[in-house]
Amino acid sequence: MLNSFILYLSTEKRYSEHTIEAYERDLSQFIDYAEIKAIKDFGDLSSTFIRGWIVRLFEEKKKAKSINRKLAALRTFYKWLRKEQIVSNNPMTKIQGPKNEKRLPAFAKESELDSEKLNDLFVDSLDGKRDKLMFELFYQTGIRLSELIDLRVQNVTNDSIKVLGKRNKERIIPISNNLSKQLWSYIHLKNRHCGESTYVFSLKFGKKLYPMFVYRKINQYLSMATSLDKKSPHVLRHTFATHMLNRGTGLETLKDLLGHANLSATQVYTHNSFAQLTSIYSQTHPRGGKK
Repeated sequence: MLNSFILYLSTEKRYSEHTIEAYERDLSQFIDYAEIKAIKDFGDLSSTFIRGWIVRLFEEKKKAKSINRKLAALRTFYKWLRKEQIVSNNPMTKIQGPKNEKRLPAFAKESELDSEKLNDLFVDSLDGKRDKLMFELFYQTGIRLSELIDLRVQNVTNDSIKVLGKRNKERIIPISNNLSKQLWSYIHLKNRHCGESTYVFSLKFGKKLYPMFVYRKINQYLSMATSLDKKSPHVLRHTFATHMLNRGTGLETLKDLLGHANLSATQVYTHNSFAQLTSIYSQTHPRGGKK
C-alpha cells in the first residue's frame, strides 16, 4: 500500500534512509490503528479521528517529540495523496501537534576532552586508531553519525572533508592539518592490513560500519572521559557546536558547519553559550558574584 509513497520519498523528496524507515513504520502503525484496508480509505478519515489517535499515543506514554514525528509522516503522506488525486480531503490541515519539551543539548567540558587525556584512552592498534579518529572527527567537525559512516576516501583532502547530510545536501567542512594527517595515516594503515575500501571507516574485509557499532564505541570512550549522563556521537556534535560558540564563532558560520537548514536549529546552542558567559562574568567581574 505504501510502496509508491516510499518511492516518492526516496526519489523526489530525497529523504534519508533513516527518515524513510521511520515514516514507513509510523504510517504502518497508523494504518493498523485506523484499520485501513485500501489507500482510498484515507479520504474518509476526519481530523477528529486523528486527534483520537494522538490521545491514544499519549495514553501509551509516547513523548511529544515522537508524536510530532508520526504526525509529520502523516502530514507528508496526505500531501502526497492530494498530489496524486487519491483523496480530496486533508484532515491534517486542522491538526496541531503537542509542544516539544525544550531541553538544552548535553555537551562535554573542554577540560574533559583535553588531547593528552584522550590519548590515554585509546590502545595503540588499528582498532584503537580507528576509534580515536572517529572520536576526533565527531568532536572536531560536528558531523552526524550517518555522515561519518558514509564518509568516502575520495571526499577527504588535506584541508577538508566533504559529507552528504540530510536531504542529500553536500557540505565541505575544514579540518586541521593535524586531523588531516591522522586521517591519511589511518587510511594507509587500514589499506595495508584490510585491503582498500571506498569508505574511510570499515570493519574487517572492507565491510561498512553500522550505527550501533559506532554508538557503542563513542559511548564507551565518553564514559571514560566525562561525567555526562548522556553519551552518544550526537553529544560530541553538541560539544563541537558549544565550544565553537564559546570561542566566538558566529551563528551563521556554525549553521553552515553543522549543515542546518535554518538558523533556528542552530540557536539552541546559544543557551549553552550564554550559560558559559554567565559563569565567566560571575567569576571575573568585581561585582558579578552572588551575594
